[in-house]
Amino acid sequence: MGLTSNKVLALAVLCGVLLFVGTVWLWPRLAGRNWRALIGRIGLLFATQLAVFVAVALAANQSFGFYASWADLFGRETGQGVVVDHAAGTGGPLKVVGERRVRQAGGARPEIGGQIQSVRIVGRTTHIATPAEVYLPPEYFQSQYRTRTFPAAVVLTGYPGTTEALVGKLHYPRTALDLARDGRMQPMVLVMLRPTVAPPRDTECVDVPGGPQTESFFAKDLPEAVTAHYRVGRKAGSWGVIGNSTGGYCALKLALHHPGVYAAGGGLSPYYNAPSDPTTGDLFHGDKELRNRANLWWYVKNMPAADTSLLVTSSKSGETNYKDTLKFIERVKEKKPTRISSIILESGGHNFNTWRREIPATLQWLSGRLSGG
Repeated sequence: MGLTSNKVLALAVLCGVLLFVGTVWLWPRLAGRNWRALIGRIGLLFATQLAVFVAVALAANQSFGFYASWADLFGRETGQGVVVDHAAGTGGPLKVVGERRVRQAGGARPEIGGQIQSVRIVGRTTHIATPAEVYLPPEYFQSQYRTRTFPAAVVLTGYPGTTEALVGKLHYPRTALDLARDGRMQPMVLVMLRPTVAPPRDTECVDVPGGPQTESFFAKDLPEAVTAHYRVGRKAGSWGVIGNSTGGYCALKLALHHPGVYAAGGGLSPYYNAPSDPTTGDLFHGDKELRNRANLWWYVKNMPAADTSLLVTSSKSGETNYKDTLKFIERVKEKKPTRISSIILESGGHNFNTWRREIPATLQWLSGRLSGG
């Protein structure tokens, strides 16, 4: 029986109820002070609490879609994502062939294994200050590339997220290193950070009236700061953006709103409208235009089509955004010259294991749409 099966949940609840009833019934018989009675009481309490915990965890997983299967839960799902380009009357899938075990960089010298630099970025116009991690590929340090400018990709976490998770759990630098070594993507600079630039508030990459100008930071200040310090492309077509969950929503929005900056935006398990909850506070202060712009459904339907490329991901089992993602694909397909691609897995929850399976194909997709000029 599958992890998300109602039968599994019902069985866990039944076990919890039976153990609770059994504890009440057996407790008087275990009231003695000998060691057997003591072990019996401890065992009943432990088993009952464990059953209740499992039942609650299964119910939470069904509600929030963290894991889609037992293999997903234990990190054993290995099927890689496949990018499908959606264009009228054309197109077969672009498929990632084979997989490679993620490993440490093959050398201590940056010209062999690349380098990750910890930086702090202060926005010139927004005055937003935030830390980031910048991955520089080995070619960046090699003499034959000393005059070359590289394409750059902003990589965003979800909310609240940690930048370290992009390096240590989602393995963006190691994956980019392996793909470039295999000739499956061009070397790129990765600028990795949280979309939460005003913690603990979740600003959803919105220019909040009287508050953090988050969208402007990502659309203007961040590219300016990076291009002033690193050899990355300045022209349209040199920059892309990727993110998961909240970061995925931000990536799609930035590519749609600012196609002159971001030639491509990839959303892993994204949603398509900014939420309003205690973590966000009032993002729009009654500004209907600002609220509409943050709604990607409204934006795609009502605004001129952006000359940019979008990628969305979901899974048939395990992701709550599956139906919305299919509808979003259909809506974007009607808005040329905007281009839309997708990765749809058979199974995968809203978690790191799923995103690790999608990241190699996503980086290849992004690489094919950026130039370093």
